[in-house]
Amino acid sequence: MNAHVLFFDEVDRSRLLDVGGKGANLGELSKAGFSVPEGFCVTTAAYKDFIATSSDMDGLLDELYTLDRNDLERLRKLGEWIRTHLLQLEIPTPIKNEIIKAWKAIGTHYAYAVRSSATAEDLPTASFAGQQDTYLNIRGEKELLRHIHHCWASLFTDRAIAYRGKNGFDHRQVYLSVVVQRMVQPEIAGIMFTADPANGNRKVVSIDASYGLGEAIVSGIVSADLYKVKTGEIIQKNVSEKKKGIYALPEGGTITKDLPKEQQKQQTLTDEQIRNIARLGKQIEDHFGSPQDVEFCVEKGKVYVVQSRPITSLYPLPDIRQEPLQVLFSFGHFQMMTDAIKPLGISVIKTFVPFPKQYIQEAGGRLYVDLSEILRHKIGRKIFPKIMINMDEAASRAIGEVIQRPEFLAIPSKLSLQTVRPFLSFLMKEVWKNLFKRDPAAARGKVEAYMQQTWTDLRESLLNVSGAKRLEVVQSELLRFFKGLIPNVGPNILSFFLSAMLLKKLLIRWLGDDKELHQLNKSLSGNITSEMGLQIGDLADLLREFPEVEAYVKTADDRNFYHGLADVPDGEQFQRAFANFISTYGSRCPGEIDLTRPRWREAPTQLIPAILGHMRSVEPGEHRQKFIQGEQEAKAAEQRILERLQGNRFKYKVMKRLIKVYRYYGGLREHHKYLLTLILDECKQAILTEAEDLVQKGILPEVEDAYYLTLEEMIQLAKGQLIEEMPRLLAERKEKHEWHQTLRPPRVMTSEGESVTVSRTGEFPAGALVGSPVSAGVVEGKARIVLKPEEAQLHQGEILVAPHTDPGWTPLFQSAQALVTEVGGLMTHGSVVAREYGIPAVVGVDDATKMIRQGQRIRVDGNQGYVEVLSDGE
Repeated sequence: MNAHVLFFDEVDRSRLLDVGGKGANLGELSKAGFSVPEGFCVTTAAYKDFIATSSDMDGLLDELYTLDRNDLERLRKLGEWIRTHLLQLEIPTPIKNEIIKAWKAIGTHYAYAVRSSATAEDLPTASFAGQQDTYLNIRGEKELLRHIHHCWASLFTDRAIAYRGKNGFDHRQVYLSVVVQRMVQPEIAGIMFTADPANGNRKVVSIDASYGLGEAIVSGIVSADLYKVKTGEIIQKNVSEKKKGIYALPEGGTITKDLPKEQQKQQTLTDEQIRNIARLGKQIEDHFGSPQDVEFCVEKGKVYVVQSRPITSLYPLPDIRQEPLQVLFSFGHFQMMTDAIKPLGISVIKTFVPFPKQYIQEAGGRLYVDLSEILRHKIGRKIFPKIMINMDEAASRAIGEVIQRPEFLAIPSKLSLQTVRPFLSFLMKEVWKNLFKRDPAAARGKVEAYMQQTWTDLRESLLNVSGAKRLEVVQSELLRFFKGLIPNVGPNILSFFLSAMLLKKLLIRWLGDDKELHQLNKSLSGNITSEMGLQIGDLADLLREFPEVEAYVKTADDRNFYHGLADVPDGEQFQRAFANFISTYGSRCPGEIDLTRPRWREAPTQLIPAILGHMRSVEPGEHRQKFIQGEQEAKAAEQRILERLQGNRFKYKVMKRLIKVYRYYGGLREHHKYLLTLILDECKQAILTEAEDLVQKGILPEVEDAYYLTLEEMIQLAKGQLIEEMPRLLAERKEKHEWHQTLRPPRVMTSEGESVTVSRTGEFPAGALVGSPVSAGVVEGKARIVLKPEEAQLHQGEILVAPHTDPGWTPLFQSAQALVTEVGGLMTHGSVVAREYGIPAVVGVDDATKMIRQGQRIRVDGNQGYVEVLSDGE
């Protein structure tokens, strides 16, 4: 028989299922010698035996599973029924007797705090804080039993039911223990986070403190003092005006009182107490092995710990030392793909990226690049933030702030440029030739020949191999991908970027402004991604002619998409055109450098919303006409520039050359990404072929389970290794990936865990959402929030508001009147395409998809870089 009551010194984390998270943590602290007021736990066994006395509970729980958590009225009524029912049940006599015995053992003359402690509470990924009820200053046997009864019922508060539903917890598998703890009568109480909850810095302890019971802080009736401590030093003190406090009444219960005027503005804790409490917090953190949210109180100068739970809101740290200070930036933000990536996708990226492995770290299912060693060097510190401005202006600002900190500058760089000097010398020679000697028009043929040869070589190398050997070929081909790409394609990309920078500088220096530059970017010749967008428009125009085919594709699924087209009148004609598009672009998709994402060839219906959106918002043939018009506008801009320089032959000649370089090499800036998608798609097919074989052998349950393994683990599995570990490994990886998907990755973080943000300065309208201006123009229109391009429903005149865009989003650009994204920079994909299409764009607008609501009328100012909400719209 399981015990109904356990004292704190009888429990630890191994008894989580008996006493819940709160009870287990208090037991751990008590056993470790921390000052925890005495108490006991009424176990989950007691709760189960209590619930078992009801013949109706199973039916009520069944109703919870049919509940739509968005139906708040139904949720409220059902929660009230369950709570009322539980409060009508009698507590079984054996349970009552054990509780009273434990209460007497500690002392009947004390007041007690009665708190719920659920088995799904205070876990590393879900805190459940505040979901069930807490009662303070409970006195006497009758009141103690009554409040334990109410704690059990509080497992079904409206907020607890909704929280479990949202986080996927089974109502039948979450049980409640009740913590009964001797009340201290504190002069001061507070909450301490052993890592800064505002920015995640693991070295900063954040303390809120006020007078009386901590309930005043938790309930929000008082603005507490805020203190921050880093490595033993107080780095911040905000002393607030504390007008009220909550205190215990002698007869039981609590009262809210006004504090004396002279006390309201006093510093609650002395500096010595602040440092001592911070030190205590770090000791508790060391005991649990993770940052903690600690509730404490001070009675007659002694500090008591009354609760500790993990902080679940922190973004995970990469596996690197916190010292010396390092700065990392998000690879996903740079690549316009901020979602969590499955292990296979991460391992493939780490295989083909050109960084040494110590420079790329994993955290929270994302990749972070650590170039601290380069940034400690004076040259790297000067150049890199300027380069980053083009990629992500917000990241550049954040990196620039960190690398000027004394603690960062105090560490000398060990970097030697001798190792990279030959490579840089080669690269710059090639770029110089591209800028001033070679015919830019000839570059496209060379690049496309290299791409075709690379793709052919890979396919041939995979032809006659299987098993582990096939996977090893995939690995070796990925490893050498950038070794060939950088010398063959790298100079072209760099030539485009440098020509853009030079044009901007010279236009301003020679003509006084660079307003013509955005015109020069329109309709770049040879841009493979722009051509893809034009072909989407062609498919839309074709579909207009076949209403029955249009009706079919609106409901088609991926599995029988092509087969179904054959059964629709005129379907074969559209099928041929669509298949031709897929034969060229089927390797692409949103987030396309994540190998685990479904390609368009695998999920062709991803393209249908973009095609239908084009039909709604663009007239037949308009997309081709706009492209031709863009070419004409670019040519006209070139003529206007050159006319103004005719009096100076040197300037005229240099400008004419740079414009030509800019437009031709700009047309090639997407080719390397396209080649990468071809390579990744071939590798994916090879990996999944081997995964199918492992499924047939009974080693993997499903083909897509391969996504939760690294490439190296797949090779080991194909060799007969790791087989026994598979069930555990897959379960752990799937659970972790689900958690990672809920996290918001920081753009820039330090090795201390600090998420670094630096706001853009300037004069902007009140309430404006500020980002970076990347494509000129001012437009007003209705906001269309799109989180996934395959779910887009763009209509004529709407403004696309998205978390980010990459080439997989290109089909939507024809339909959008303007673009707003949360991520991006001057030279990232969405910005370049927006300029090419001539639509205004503002990128790097934090939380744009949350701050702007669907259908609101907004103004996008691509000249100054901000968005204004004008009205709520329809």
